[in-house]
Amino acid sequence: MGLARHVRLIREEDTTDATTTQPAGSAPVPGGDDETPLLRLRGVSKHFGPVRALTDVDLDIPAGQVTALAGDNGAGKSVLIKCISGIHPPDAGRMWWNGEQVHVRTPGEAAARGIETVYQDLALCDNLDVVQNMFLGRERVRFGQLDQESMEHAARETLSSLAVTTVRSVRQVVASLSGGQRQSVAIAKAVLWNSRLVIMDEPTAALGVAQTAMVLDLVRRLADRGHAVLLVSHNLNDVFAVADRIAVLHLGRMVAARPTADLDRQIVVDLMTTGASTRTVQAPGTAG
Repeated sequence: MGLARHVRLIREEDTTDATTTQPAGSAPVPGGDDETPLLRLRGVSKHFGPVRALTDVDLDIPAGQVTALAGDNGAGKSVLIKCISGIHPPDAGRMWWNGEQVHVRTPGEAAARGIETVYQDLALCDNLDVVQNMFLGRERVRFGQLDQESMEHAARETLSSLAVTTVRSVRQVVASLSGGQRQSVAIAKAVLWNSRLVIMDEPTAALGVAQTAMVLDLVRRLADRGHAVLLVSHNLNDVFAVADRIAVLHLGRMVAARPTADLDRQIVVDLMTTGASTRTVQAPGTAG
């Protein structure tokens, strides 16, 4: 009898877990995809005193896709990515990670779940080399000493896996790298720690044409490798070049989240500036 009761309790616990970890009654993924996205936000709000930076934001970020986050200055893009990355915990709303409801309160908790953010300033130290930057704060130690060989091998393998060939040596000092090379190192640093979602804040800002193309290729490769990518950018040419989906914020509210094929540049501009658009995507070859 004791064994039968024990088995029954285990089955009851399994059933309970199955019902509580899924977002009951949650909205479908925008675009009609019924698969559970890697990250799902519902009703996320954030205020700073009387200023409401975000209001009831819904967003789905699928794995293996680039989701672009567009919006004018002050729309709430930076606040939203900081809510996701644990810097500014939301005041209201819910978050699901891979189908499980979670609360991310610190950057450490975000990193532990596989959320890495590459900010516009890159957070790289110019006086350190590539290896030292990629392992900064997470150095590998062996027999009480830094395991330089292991870290160098891991850095080289990560850059190689992302097809980053412009960095001649992982022992180059970051100060000697170009803007595009620095961006590649910052992205590789995020990937090195088994990230599943990589957030990029204006990754092509202040880059030349060739360097921009290199970074966009790297963004696309991340998605092709199965990572979810959230790309924050003002440059609509970059957005339409790599994004699978585009989400638009206007005055702290999410006004659209659609597949890129359902939008064009003018519609996105309308959404960014007024929060609405009556335009429709014209078929190829249609005079406009």
